Amino acid sequence: MDKEFQAHETAVIDAGCRIGRGTVVWHFSHLMSGCIVGERCSIGQNVVISPGVVLGNGVKVQNNVSVYTGVTCEDDVFLGPSCVFTNVINPRSAVPRKDEFRPTRVERGASIGANATIVCGHTIGAYALIGAGAVVTRDVPPYALVVGNPARHIGWVSEYGHRLRFDTDGRATCPESGARYLLKEGKVARVDE
Repeated sequence: MDKEFQAHETAVIDAGCRIGRGTVVWHFSHLMSGCIVGERCSIGQNVVISPGVVLGNGVKVQNNVSVYTGVTCEDDVFLGPSCVFTNVINPRSAVPRKDEFRPTRVERGASIGANATIVCGHTIGAYALIGAGAVVTRDVPPYALVVGNPARHIGWVSEYGHRLRFDTDGRATCPESGARYLLKEGKVARVDE
C-alpha cells in the first residue's frame, strides 16, 4: 500500500488494497483486499469498498455507502450519502450467485445523489446527475439529469452540475463556467467554439 494516504485509527484497511497519494479514509470505513482507490479520494465515515472495486482519482464517497464488487467509478465521481449499489439482479440468501455479478460503471464526473439506488449492470454516463432517492434501472447518458423511481430523464446538466437550457439551435451555456454544449440527436456534448 502507498503510505502517503491518511486513515482514521478506526478504519480497517485489508492487505492487498491499492490506495493513492492524498486519499483520506474516515471513521469506521473498511477497504477490502483487492480494491483500488485512486489519488486524492475522500472515503467518508462507515463506507465499505469491496474486493475488485476500482475508484479513480478525486472520487468522493460520502458517509454510509457500500461500493460492491463489480463497480467501477472513473475520476471525479461523487457518491452521495447512503447511496446504494447492487451487483446481482435476483439475490437469494440460499442461492450463491457470486459468479453472476453484473458490472456497473460510473463515468468521469458523474454524481449520484443521497439515498439513490443503482441497479447493477448499467453505465452512468460522464457528468450525469442522479437525483436524491432515484432508482436507476437502465443506462444513463452523459450529462443527463434523472430523478424518481424508476429514474426518468428530465433534462441535461453541465460539467458543473447546472441545468442546461437549450435554444432552438440546440445550444446551451453553463451559467457558472461559460462552457458551451450542443444537443443533437438526443445526445449532449461539450463544444469548444
